[in-house]
Amino acid sequence: MATQVDQLKKLTTVVCDTGDVNAIKKFSPQDATTNPSLIYKAAMMPEYANIVDDAVAYGKGDLSLTMDKLAVAFGTEITKIVPGYVSTEVDARLSFDTEATVKKAKELIKLYEEVGVQKERILIKIAATWEGIQAAKILEKDGITCNVTLIFSIAQAIACAEVGATLISPFVGRIMDWYRKAKGVDSFEPAEDPGVLSVTAIYNYYKKFGYETIVMGASFRNTGEILELAGCDRLTISPQLLEELANSTGDVPQKLDASKAEAMDIPRVEMTESNFRWMMNEDAMATEKLAEGIRGFAADIVKLEEIVQAKIHASKKE
Repeated sequence: MATQVDQLKKLTTVVCDTGDVNAIKKFSPQDATTNPSLIYKAAMMPEYANIVDDAVAYGKGDLSLTMDKLAVAFGTEITKIVPGYVSTEVDARLSFDTEATVKKAKELIKLYEEVGVQKERILIKIAATWEGIQAAKILEKDGITCNVTLIFSIAQAIACAEVGATLISPFVGRIMDWYRKAKGVDSFEPAEDPGVLSVTAIYNYYKKFGYETIVMGASFRNTGEILELAGCDRLTISPQLLEELANSTGDVPQKLDASKAEAMDIPRVEMTESNFRWMMNEDAMATEKLAEGIRGFAADIVKLEEIVQAKIHASKKE
């Protein structure tokens, strides 16, 4: 019988969530996603030391340029393996600056084009703050496709669809983490998992109203969450969980269905800036997890910068 990962691929586009090039080769996903935390982990692996060294040489002492080149270098390697999109994240510290986010995104695309990777292969990842979503609006109009990430609420998802973002990444496991702590429980059944329910609601809303923005569930804690979202446009999954799915042959029934969503009685939400901010204000989980996610990515950027800066100093002494 087919493995669960093979069955899942028939219902959903499977994406690999890692900066580890070798792990991506193993599972043959359609797309791949990275973020500062994943790049940091990959950059610490001895087998990728040459990528870090090459970025340092390219940057010629410019830390910002070196960091951008490093992210692009990992992304470039991944484009050689996956046929679809590769996501590369804008510095999380720019999450509340629309103009700076647009500028950084264009700089990353330019670095990709220098090495022959066309912008159509790249999704620029941007945190789903109001400012980030407006940056995605500008970039999409300029032909630069975006993955708006750290999605924890329907408000963020609707705002992204309204500006024509190519793809969103609603985070399943992090939502579950918050509710598990808030309710003082150890776990949830997959069908009752708050993260699963959030992505399901977003998916149904999009299909109900005909939005073309791709829904890509992310941040999974277990295979139960993944299987409960079979049928979602895309699911980005860690190598560890992909391995578990590859070692199981249980049935994988379709759970999300666009045709069924179209018939659902779902009210349409008018998404203005004031409505967005109010809905986020009323959603403690989404507000806390968005802020926490941005802080976490920013912290990993700083850690990676410290390592890269040390290598820059070492190269100057040689």
